Amino acid sequence: MHRIWPAPVSGPLSDSDLIAGYAPADRSQPWLRVNFVSSADGAVTLDGHSEGLSGAADKRVFGILRMLCDVLLVGAGTVRDESYGPLRLDAKRREWRRAAGLPEYPTLAVVSHRLNLDPAHPALAEAPVRPIVITHGGAPAERRAALQSVADVVVAGETEVDVVAARRLLEERGHRQVLCEGGPQLFGALLAADQVDELCLTLSPLLAGPGAGRIVSGSPTPPRRMRLAQVLEADGNLMLRYTR
Repeated sequence: MHRIWPAPVSGPLSDSDLIAGYAPADRSQPWLRVNFVSSADGAVTLDGHSEGLSGAADKRVFGILRMLCDVLLVGAGTVRDESYGPLRLDAKRREWRRAAGLPEYPTLAVVSHRLNLDPAHPALAEAPVRPIVITHGGAPAERRAALQSVADVVVAGETEVDVVAARRLLEERGHRQVLCEGGPQLFGALLAADQVDELCLTLSPLLAGPGAGRIVSGSPTPPRRMRLAQVLEADGNLMLRYTR
């Protein structure tokens, strides 16, 4: 992996280089980063999953971003469809977090409107840190009670999840650096509420063809101009970083 922009580096980039390229400028300031992978022709999935679009370089950046965040925010559908496991880090990354004055593991926060989540799901039941499930006041009470056994269930909004209120609840718990891994509906809701500070997008050198959706879905929103902050390349994959 090497850096193309802003200052070209022929590579290879070390983990320290990647950390320097993605680390928050000021951890005390709230920041919401979204991370996605797509094909060169804009598909968010291949055969229904994002896994087929990802490669070694994308997974490496993926791991660094998880290490840097306070909380990983993800929609319930993504947890189910992408077969999420518990949010664990290897020993080297846990050591880095301890040295940086952070908890060993980031916290998983799952956004769910219907609470259609199995309390036995590994991402919840086997999490190294008690997860958070974010829902709304109209969600089924019996589902809330069931999930309370494995997660803190918090309410943000009356009849649908209010992502602004959800982010505020996370900040009140000390989770200022938010990493969102989707899915497209959650990304769309965050965009509509003007909550996205950064997009990390890996472009896979693959043409998926018609059929798959985009990385964002939902109601139309005004376009928002972003600044290209970094471009990395590895085996034809482009890792793009855009910020406000």
